[in-house]
Amino acid sequence: MQETRQNRIARLLQKELSLIFQSQTRMMRGVMVSVTRTRISPDLSICTAYLSIFPSERGEEIINNINANAQTIRYELGTRVRNQLRIIPELRFFIDDSLDYIEHIDELLKK
Repeated sequence: MQETRQNRIARLLQKELSLIFQSQTRMMRGVMVSVTRTRISPDLSICTAYLSIFPSERGEEIINNINANAQTIRYELGTRVRNQLRIIPELRFFIDDSLDYIEHIDELLKK
């Protein structure tokens, strides 16, 4: 039963975080941030979000900027989901490099 609730909350947080990043990156031309996956701890206190950043060359710079502004993002997330969640989880962001890994494997297979 707890697993189902975790998945529902993780999907809700993924949707809301992607809307937040979409509105914030609209100001930055040529940058796209998408939330590929979210995981929530069993006690619903920590949310781990995996971000896919385009262009991937600026990934480290953008993820450092996002981590520096994590409290602001958490506050904005809290204003969006305050009627659905009692406690807004702490946010942790990581780069999802699975697309780069797939591209690298495809290049190796073509050789």
